Amino acid sequence: MPETVFARIIRGEIPCHRVYEDDRVLAFLDANPLSRGHVLVIPKEPAETLDALSDESAAALGRILPRICRAVLHATGAKAFNVLQNNGPDAHQAVMHVHFHVIPRFPGESAGGLGIVWRPHPLDTTDGAALAAAIAAELAV
Repeated sequence: MPETVFARIIRGEIPCHRVYEDDRVLAFLDANPLSRGHVLVIPKEPAETLDALSDESAAALGRILPRICRAVLHATGAKAFNVLQNNGPDAHQAVMHVHFHVIPRFPGESAGGLGIVWRPHPLDTTDGAALAAAIAAELAV
């Protein structure tokens, strides 16, 4: 795995504003936030993408993410938030270490650099049935 800024933050080589830490997870304020209270939540395990993460680290992230979201909402007064997680360069991942963005949103605030375009297409029922069966078979392994 390539050396990342997050690995250096975990090791304490780069300072950060920590908001949470345990044996598996570190959460800290983003140094270049999209809004006030923007927090990054990362596993200490060096995995590039979510699918490469161990079940133990994934469970630790899943356990703390809702608590961090609640804390960010209460501390900032925001009533809404985005949780963003990208996997791979084609999905706009810039730091090759699993990370979640918790981005509080405020009324009247611009997107602040976050653009979301959702262009859904109808699911073909034949392809959908085959794809669902293939995914289910992978999960059964």
